[in-house]
Amino acid sequence: MDQPPPADPSSAAPAAPRWKCLVAYDGTDFSGWQSQPDHNAVQDHLERRLATILGAPVRIHGSGRTDAGVHARGQVFHFDADWKHGPAKLIAALRAGLPETIQVQTARRVTADFHARYSAKGKIYRYHLCHGAFADPFEHRYTHSVPRALDIEAMRAGAARLVGTHDFRAYSAFGGVERESTVRTLHRLDLTARGSRLRIDAEGNGFLYKMVRSLVGALISVGQGKLTPDDLAAILAQRERTRRVETAPARGLCLMKVHY
Repeated sequence: MDQPPPADPSSAAPAAPRWKCLVAYDGTDFSGWQSQPDHNAVQDHLERRLATILGAPVRIHGSGRTDAGVHARGQVFHFDADWKHGPAKLIAALRAGLPETIQVQTARRVTADFHARYSAKGKIYRYHLCHGAFADPFEHRYTHSVPRALDIEAMRAGAARLVGTHDFRAYSAFGGVERESTVRTLHRLDLTARGSRLRIDAEGNGFLYKMVRSLVGALISVGQGKLTPDDLAAILAQRERTRRVETAPARGLCLMKVHY
């Protein structure tokens, strides 16, 4: 779980009410969650719409970042603003001016000590694969296709080596010195197979940059016979990124839920 920044004793509680919102989005056409110079991140679209509704700039805070192309069914964000017309009208006003691929699902008032990121206790991500075939063209935006069939039982054995509390630096994509601990608790890494379809669910107290996609990429390598389950454990113990760990494509990943 992320830790909040040190409290500033000189700062007062926000005068405006705090709103917690749940948003779902198809990430295919956006530059990820976090605001970007091209102004095409999900955060950019939400902040522009809120500024129009409220008549003033508004900064929103998300539960975490999703990369370009990653989807969400359960992303959470909060913001502080005076809105006197109730949650239903806030949701309707937001939806009216957002792209159809971004939908605010719920909105409610919360206490000032709630923080979408720092109050989070854990998250669930889901990755969709199609193996031994290609995904249905209507599911291609949300599914990674692996043409050859995968050894699912070997992948399950590899997943079992990764569950628990570990330093997951080897399965992250940091580009330099970390600003936070790379120790995380992975509560479960489950594989559910049905024909050519494979679903991988990852639940943990927090995830590092590209960690889920790296875990999935490593499992795919096990399924292809490029790595063994024991290799995954050895890579984990080395605590150092290696080219042997590939990052799975963004389109198969979806943030399902944030626990508070």
